[in-house]
Amino acid sequence: MENEEILGDIGALVEEERALRQRTGGLLPEERARLAQLEVRLDQCWDLLRQRRAKSEFGEDPDTAALRPASEVESYRN
Repeated sequence: MENEEILGDIGALVEEERALRQRTGGLLPEERARLAQLEVRLDQCWDLLRQRRAKSEFGEDPDTAALRPASEVESYRN
């Protein structure tokens, strides 16, 4: 997956996340679950993009970057 594709995915996920967050009257349980999925997927995409950029910066092949499991990405500290 190329950086542009990852950024496109991020954009689409952000749009869906915004639409859910802007809903008035509260979210249905399945919408809350989808929002949680979106948050995890966004974290994974940003992590993958950071990996690819770091590998490129240090002369490594960015295509060796891999999507990390949600359990790993979600355990990072800001």
